Amino acid sequence: MIRRILVGLGGTPFTTVATQRATELGDLHQAQLTGVTVVDTSKLTKVGPVPAGAGAYAQRMREKKQQVTREGIEQAIIAFKEHCRTQKVVCRRIEHEQKDPFVAMISEARYNDLTIFGLRSIFDYGFTSDPDKAIIKLLTQGVRPILAVSETYRPIKKTLIAYSGSMESAKAMRQYLHLNPWPSVKLHIVHFKDGTEKEPFLLKDAADFCQAHGFDVQTDMVDGQPRRDLLPFARENDADLIVMGNSVNKALMRRFLGDTVLETIKSADRPLFLSQ
Repeated sequence: MIRRILVGLGGTPFTTVATQRATELGDLHQAQLTGVTVVDTSKLTKVGPVPAGAGAYAQRMREKKQQVTREGIEQAIIAFKEHCRTQKVVCRRIEHEQKDPFVAMISEARYNDLTIFGLRSIFDYGFTSDPDKAIIKLLTQGVRPILAVSETYRPIKKTLIAYSGSMESAKAMRQYLHLNPWPSVKLHIVHFKDGTEKEPFLLKDAADFCQAHGFDVQTDMVDGQPRRDLLPFARENDADLIVMGNSVNKALMRRFLGDTVLETIKSADRPLFLSQ
């Protein structure tokens, strides 16, 4: 069940897709939306080393950067409100960042069922100087589940669940089923194995659980590694969304993100549903 959705507004193409996705789900589930801006305003004044005598030019660069960014954010807010109006979805409010671009998102996430944001935009558009750390901070401090949108919109007709058999991937699958964002989708569960199969009934049990929730399910056991093979598998099988789990332990999170989730976020050309 989805009743409240938090949307990250960054003034990028990802924001356009996040807005469209959020109003789509808001209309489908009669959910209320809250927008939160995600630009680090302290970075807007940084233009790099300034040669002697170039102070005035550097100041103009700072002012131009601030103007362009603020205009992009304002346009994103206007578009967000307009989408809500045309889709007849309730926009509860817009929350503006103060300094750290993700403090407001972390605070607001506790009272929302789903957060929609272009996580890849953290890498592509320089919201922070340490993108890896920012993503780990979001996930370890409770901003989940996250629907990490891609740069272009695609209808969700088939969902791929990356299932390792771990408790984290089982929780992600269960949370996706409980939220049921797109009730009519087909599910495809994939398990990547390196060597012999450890649990012969792993995929059968996962499929039975999904079928108990009323879904049409396909399964695949694939030789390979998710970090290298997950996205190519998703493309080959026409998956429109990928469901992935993650650990909440910070030390394990850093290692795990580095191995699989983080690499997928950096290069994904389709949305990701990330949970614990």
